[in-house]
Amino acid sequence: MAETVVSWSSPAAFVGVVLRRQTYKNLLYLLIAFPLGIIYGSVLTIGLVFGLVFAVVLVGIVVLVGVVIAARGLAGIERWLANALLRVELRAPTDVDATGEGPIHSAKGYLDAPSTWRGLGFLSVKFWIGVVGLVLLVFLVRALELVLTPVRYPSTVEFGELNEQPLVWSIETLPEAGLAAVVGLVGGLVVIHLINGVGYVSEQIAGALLDGVDDRSTAEQSRQ
Repeated sequence: MAETVVSWSSPAAFVGVVLRRQTYKNLLYLLIAFPLGIIYGSVLTIGLVFGLVFAVVLVGIVVLVGVVIAARGLAGIERWLANALLRVELRAPTDVDATGEGPIHSAKGYLDAPSTWRGLGFLSVKFWIGVVGLVLLVFLVRALELVLTPVRYPSTVEFGELNEQPLVWSIETLPEAGLAAVVGLVGGLVVIHLINGVGYVSEQIAGALLDGVDDRSTAEQSRQ
């Protein structure tokens, strides 16, 4: 991952971000991060709440264990997505003790594996990555609206609310449309650089929490 994430050292580097293939991979990664984060959060929250409520009986414990193990499968999806869209090469974890037999031993092996809990941690962070990505994508759409104003004015671009009052820019004339296009172009490039920055942060988090390493010896030492 030697490529510079944010390079504003020259106008060519600043504008050239739109020509990088990785830029659009980062865009796609953030585009799907928010809905995936909601799905992960809903599944894990419902499962954990249900399991805790019924933890006094066997079914609650089974649900809790099942949710934690299911998180490994979701983490596997995230590992695949990261390898496909980010500049990482994450390996599948190899720290599950599969030497015994029976469902109880298998469940214990998953619960003892550090990769299980790292994956659960990544799924918890995924929602917030999605939130940041969604905000940046909204800003990018607004920037594109400004860039297109010379061919669609008069128009009004809304930027949200301040003190419950909408923030709008009413563009009525060609000079205003030209100014809006310049502002949108510069602002859009800045947002794209920020998106690449979030992509870089996502790579680091994925590398720390999803990359499979053999922690079996460490886990065994902690139990001794």
